[in-house]
Amino acid sequence: QVQLVESGGGLVQSGGSLRLSCAASGGTFSTLAMGWFRQAPGKEREFVAAISWSGASTNYADSVKGRFSLSRDNAKNTVSLQMNSLKPVDTAVYYCAARYWGGSSDARAGVYKYWGQGTQVTVSS
Repeated sequence: QVQLVESGGGLVQSGGSLRLSCAASGGTFSTLAMGWFRQAPGKEREFVAAISWSGASTNYADSVKGRFSLSRDNAKNTVSLQMNSLKPVDTAVYYCAARYWGGSSDARAGVYKYWGQGTQVTVSS
């Protein structure tokens, strides 16, 4: 039903910035809570950030708080993750995820029903 496509990944120097976008289709975007997760090879998928269906609340992992910012644009059916002051430890495949009527406080990947294909972010030292 819901299809998610990430874009904006790439190679960036340490201290640089990237802006990831997630475009949603096949559902009612304004009722979807959106999350970002990341996964490095051999590691578990970890929570990065989330925004509630209403946009009223956001949640960030401690490791990215103050550096990353999540926003949604319901008119464009997109959610964006602005990543600043990037570090090599941020290197991972970043995934967009969605669930209907969700909040932002639940950081568990298992609560999200829909997932994008991922986009690679590589931060060089």
